[in-house]
Formats: sequence, C-alpha cells, structure tokens
Amino acid sequence: MVLWVGCLVLLGAPIDALAHGVAEGDKGYIQESTGVRLIAFAYLGAKHMVTGYDHLLFLLGVIFYLYRLKDIGVYVTLFALGHSSTLLLGVLIEVSVSSYLVDAIIGLSVVYKALDNLGAFRRWFGVQPNTKVATLIFGLFHGFGLATKILEFEISPDGLIPNLIAFNVGVEIGQLLALSTILIAMGFWRRTHSFARHAYAANVWLMSAGFVLMGYQLVGLFIR
Repeated sequence: MVLWVGCLVLLGAPIDALAHGVAEGDKGYIQESTGVRLIAFAYLGAKHMVTGYDHLLFLLGVIFYLYRLKDIGVYVTLFALGHSSTLLLGVLIEVSVSSYLVDAIIGLSVVYKALDNLGAFRRWFGVQPNTKVATLIFGLFHGFGLATKILEFEISPDGLIPNLIAFNVGVEIGQLLALSTILIAMGFWRRTHSFARHAYAANVWLMSAGFVLMGYQLVGLFIR
C-alpha cells in the first residue's frame, strides 16, 4: 500500500511541477543575473538535482540491483557524462524543443529502467539491452531537458560559460548527495527480509510513476 503513495502524490501535482521545473524565485534570479555568479549557480544546480524527482527515480532504478560501489560508480558516471554534455551543449548552441516532449522521454527512461529491473526485455524479446549504453543515452535526454528549460529563461550571455559550468558542478554535487541518501536507505532495506518480498512491487511502482510522469508531460504538450 505504501508503495502507491508516491503515485498518488504525483497525480495530485500540477503539470508544471512534473516538468523539469525551476522555482519561480530561481527563474527570476536566472533571468536577472549578469556576470559570473559561481556559488549561486552551483547552488541552483544542486537544488535542481535534489528536488528533481524524475532524475532521482531514474537513479533509483539504475542502482536498485547494484551492490558494488565500483558498478554504481560506472553507471552514475555514464549518466553524469550524458547529463553534463547535453546540458552545456544544448544551452551553448541553443538547441531547443518542447520541454514537455523531452520530459516525457525522461519519464520513459524511468519506465525503461523499471522494466529492465523486472527482467521484462529478456522475457519478451529474449535479449538483454546494454544497460550501460541505455544509461548514457537517457543521461543525454535528462541534460537536454534542463538545457531546454534554461534557454526559455534567456540566461544572460555575460558570464554564461562559467555560470553554466558552476550550475553543472552543482548538479553533480546534488546528485552525489541524493545518491548517497538513496544508497544508505537501500542498504538498510536490503538487510531486511522485506527486500526480497517487495523488490518486484517496488519496481512496478517505479514503472507506474514513470508512466504518470509521461502522461502529465504529454497532456502538457497538447494543452499548452
């Protein structure tokens, strides 16, 4: 029962809150800032990651069955490389598409990882997709989603590159903080008997949350 509370929370949230949202105060700060603001943009990047539950749901799926820190490091690094490259390049070369479409793909990434954890692809198609490649590709979409949102705010060209780098560093710091919290919680859960009993249900919930995110973004795409 508890596993479905998250879905109910998502269903009660406004559409904008389920996009790659940036708080109104942060939005105003980004639009009005000029010059190099390294600490401020690093803080905004960290805040975005810690509060960006689309990122966190995907990361939860990625590390769900990873036990060795070495393996976790590989997957998180691949995700960070994808996220960082499209965030920086997307803003610098001003590539912009609908943020709702990109965020729907991000919701799809959550669905994909949950299905992967459930072994669905091997059962349905007899093959196991390369999870490292998939993590990198979806990382590209996660970064591109935020780049699209930043472009909408028309960030000042004065200090653009240092501020973007600082923002990206903040994103990675926030990712490490969030991931550390998830790993600690998962570590305690894995030591209990309930993990084996509820791991399947947890991934079904993860898949459902991904579908909810996709649905909200597609609704936003067609009604905005």
